Amino acid sequence: MNLKDIDLNLLVIFQQLLQERRVSAVAVNLGLTQPTVSNALNRLRQQLGDDLFLRTSKGMEPTAYAMQLAEPIGYALAAIQETLNQTTRFDPTTSQRKFIVGMSDIGEIYFLPALMRMLAHVAPGISVATIRTTGANLADDMEAGRVDMAIGWLPHLKSGFFQRRLFVQQHVCMFRRGHPLDKESSLSRDEFEQADHVVVSAAGTGHATVDAAIGKLGVNRKIVLTVPHFVAVGHILSTTDMIATVPERFARYCVTPFDLHYTALPVKLPEIGINMFWHSRFHKEPGNQWFRSLVFDHFGD
Repeated sequence: MNLKDIDLNLLVIFQQLLQERRVSAVAVNLGLTQPTVSNALNRLRQQLGDDLFLRTSKGMEPTAYAMQLAEPIGYALAAIQETLNQTTRFDPTTSQRKFIVGMSDIGEIYFLPALMRMLAHVAPGISVATIRTTGANLADDMEAGRVDMAIGWLPHLKSGFFQRRLFVQQHVCMFRRGHPLDKESSLSRDEFEQADHVVVSAAGTGHATVDAAIGKLGVNRKIVLTVPHFVAVGHILSTTDMIATVPERFARYCVTPFDLHYTALPVKLPEIGINMFWHSRFHKEPGNQWFRSLVFDHFGD
């Protein structure tokens, strides 16, 4: 088959169907009617000799051949778009763009206050929305451009993604001021094991590996409370005798508002590498480049 026999617009519709899986959604995204999209799909089926998409209860599911074509066509279309837009300039002082960032609740606590203060000065028209990095579709959403960046400890974002290290930190033990463990001497392993622990079970992030690391060291904690996120930890520790194992930079932010204290753990845990991630399709997109630089310049060590 020669390229002259293929209408580029058909490949654009093919790419949209891969992302949306519904003819109606593709029609809305491209400003077309549903019959136009259906006719385009039929033309492409005839030219490629494959059904490409099969109608199911979950939408239009791609065939094995369509999945084989997905990556090379996606990169080819991205390269064409990048070439056509290479003279595009991004002006943060006038832009009204909304950046979608994947991060955990602990990331929101650490990054957002300073980030929003910066944007108010250098890019007052720009807004930010966050989504959880625990979502099953995070990688797909970033590839499709629905999420601009993800920040955190995200070992599952590998193939097709760029990443840049922001900083490395340790875990520490945190508790209220005046707690029996709030003393000048270092925390012993026995004291750590016998205390009442609140544990954050942050499934889908690198933080979930902390419990496994502690278990491998043979440490038997007395876990009396398990919560799915970090946002309540400061409130809980400030009014109880529980302790928590948390990332150090989170602990720094909790010390003053909740009157807490933190100290080194009695066991050695692996360091946490906090990175920012973006999909290779948007590596040279001007707005994405500017936003990445802003985050790295302020938060990178």
